[in-house]
Amino acid sequence: MDRLDWKIIAALEEDGRASFADLGEKVGLSKSPCWSRVRNLEKLGVIAGYAASLDPFALGLEVQSFVEVRINLDAHLEFETAVLAHPAVVECHTTAGDSDYMLKVYARSVHHLDELLRHDLSKLPGVHRLASVVCLKSIKRQGPLAEWAQTSAQLTR
Repeated sequence: MDRLDWKIIAALEEDGRASFADLGEKVGLSKSPCWSRVRNLEKLGVIAGYAASLDPFALGLEVQSFVEVRINLDAHLEFETAVLAHPAVVECHTTAGDSDYMLKVYARSVHHLDELLRHDLSKLPGVHRLASVVCLKSIKRQGPLAEWAQTSAQLTR
């Protein structure tokens, strides 16, 4: 990726709905070359897609929780399949340490989270132990990646 590609992805992180004309103007290209570069970045997988960023609080999902999960050794595939299909789990990551997975879950209230943990997530295939941490306040959500990726690439050279 060259300097213009980095500028394009940084600008798209700020506004994924920008027109190719506006995007090109911001990065110093005309509309057609900008469109070609964006399409190439999509083909390379650098741009994975476009989506609306929803506010969970505006949707009534006021309790954010991180749930550590330990599962039986023979249940990884079944657990991961169940998590992919579960609408309350918005993120799932494998981890090193005391737990096997870290889930990010939103609930309408603490009571709703308790119900979700006791009667739903604890019954996913292979679950041995759950430990939850309730987030009181999010300071930073999904920060921009373009600037950090470019900076860190330069640091490792």
